[in-house]
Amino acid sequence: MSQYWSELVRELSPYVPGEQPQIPGLVKLNTNESPFGPSPMAIEAVRSAAADTLRLYPDPQAARLREALARYHGVEPEQVFVGNGSDEVLAHAFAALLKQPKALLFPDVTYSFYPVYCRLMGVAYETVPLDAEMRVRVDDYCGRGGAVIIANPNAPTGIALSRQEIARLASARADAPVVIDEAYVDFGAETAVPLIGDHPNLLVVQTMSKSRALAGLRVGYAIGDAALIEALTRVKDSFNSYPLGSPAQEGAIATLQDEAYFQATRSVIIRNRASLTTALTGLGFQVLPSSANFVFARHPNRSGQALAAALRERAVLVRHFSGTRVADFLRITIGSEAELGRLTDALAEILAGPSPT
Repeated sequence: MSQYWSELVRELSPYVPGEQPQIPGLVKLNTNESPFGPSPMAIEAVRSAAADTLRLYPDPQAARLREALARYHGVEPEQVFVGNGSDEVLAHAFAALLKQPKALLFPDVTYSFYPVYCRLMGVAYETVPLDAEMRVRVDDYCGRGGAVIIANPNAPTGIALSRQEIARLASARADAPVVIDEAYVDFGAETAVPLIGDHPNLLVVQTMSKSRALAGLRVGYAIGDAALIEALTRVKDSFNSYPLGSPAQEGAIATLQDEAYFQATRSVIIRNRASLTTALTGLGFQVLPSSANFVFARHPNRSGQALAAALRERAVLVRHFSGTRVADFLRITIGSEAELGRLTDALAEILAGPSPT
């Protein structure tokens, strides 16, 4: 430990991202990346932006991108905030909205960045247990605590709340900010964006890393009441006034213009998810109902850690978490048909062998 570290850094336990190993022939199903490339229109827009104008700073307000997002979602530009991936947008939300006098509430099984942000920013929090079926119960968030953040669909479970349930939560907690993290919403859940007009406390966060296949560009955004967006902007402009480079802004604008590509690729992922769920169930796995681009599954006779290790030996990478309630689960990204075939063949081979002792 360095003698030069601040007390804050000494106490941090940073978020651990999924591995990005360089293994020949690897089937990489651990970081929820798209099996498809971005829209060709987005690629061309990025190429066009890689010009002499890169010597200039990008638009710090990302006005054209915010206008494009506003048109796409049927809101006003002043209701849109953009940032360097949804993780940065969430970080600003923690600082701008979620640090309240009462403890922040979020599920005990959810995106593991949330407690990291809390420790970094000094946000008091309480976790709310999922029920026995690993679902969020809205009633558990009513009449207690301060602000609320919920991933919908939840990660890593993939289970989604309905828009009606989100509206009920926002109404019940009208005295506090409610942030809905919709990183995976495009794969089968209902977005809460149509609710923001009636709920000035509701902020919806989305990303272009998953369904838009732009993880390498780092584009995230939030939609909410203009007062919430102003709070995020105040934090941004106190931290980094130029979060999105020009190529990222242009690529993001272009992908919104290619709705046919977006719908076609997400449909394939949804179809592949159904096929994988059937295959895993046939191998004896319990698979939670997913509305995301991954499934969360466990086998009654094998530990999640052992299965993940055995898959890795066969150059198939999935995500394993060590938390008490999820230790036997694997989070498996929905890849291409060929990738999922490799996965299920490897699992069949592993399960046909002896169980490790």
